Amino acid sequence: MDRADAVELTADDVVHVVVVDDEPMVGEFLRTILSDTGRIVVDAVAYDGAAGTEAVVRYQPDVVLMDLRMPQVDGIAATAEIRGLPQPPAVLAMTTVDTDEHVLAALDAGASGFILKTTPPSRLVPLVLAAAAGASVLSPEALQRLRDNSNAASTKKPEPDPRLDALSDREREVLALLGEGLTNADIAARLYLSEGTVKGNVSRLMTLLDCQNRTQLALHVVRNRD
Repeated sequence: MDRADAVELTADDVVHVVVVDDEPMVGEFLRTILSDTGRIVVDAVAYDGAAGTEAVVRYQPDVVLMDLRMPQVDGIAATAEIRGLPQPPAVLAMTTVDTDEHVLAALDAGASGFILKTTPPSRLVPLVLAAAAGASVLSPEALQRLRDNSNAASTKKPEPDPRLDALSDREREVLALLGEGLTNADIAARLYLSEGTVKGNVSRLMTLLDCQNRTQLALHVVRNRD
């Protein structure tokens, strides 16, 4: 699931999902909404982070919908554990607000993005499919709001990442455009490069900056912006 760019799903592709939420009614509602599409199979609904990890190991889904606030093993710890598995699925954090420090922690743990629990069903399905295809489910505006909220709550300015000094000019350009939410195709057009070249740069950036996915690269950009 750790792709340098999203891939296009065909109409015949079936996406497998595990839902993790400590409220049974929420879990079953999501199962119904997603299953009714005919394109998504909900393999399991788990009610805490530990059970969610067990379900992922058992069913090997494409996407996990992860509630962040749960008793015992919370969604942040579960996300980190799941993302540490071999060939991990994409994880979408579920939250009630989009300016919560828990969301930032989930993104740091490897989540591909987050969705609000108030998201209409008509928008939920495309977001799940996008995550399954390897896309970042997080807008640049949402990233900036999270960063601003984090900075407002902290009295200490984060230290610049010294690893940025080792990047080439081209890698810096690609990284900046990733921070704007552009796809590989968009970046290639903007910089007059082939998509293969951009994909190589993105993969190298993930390695150099120790990022698991494009969302973490974009978050890295906003955190190191002046």
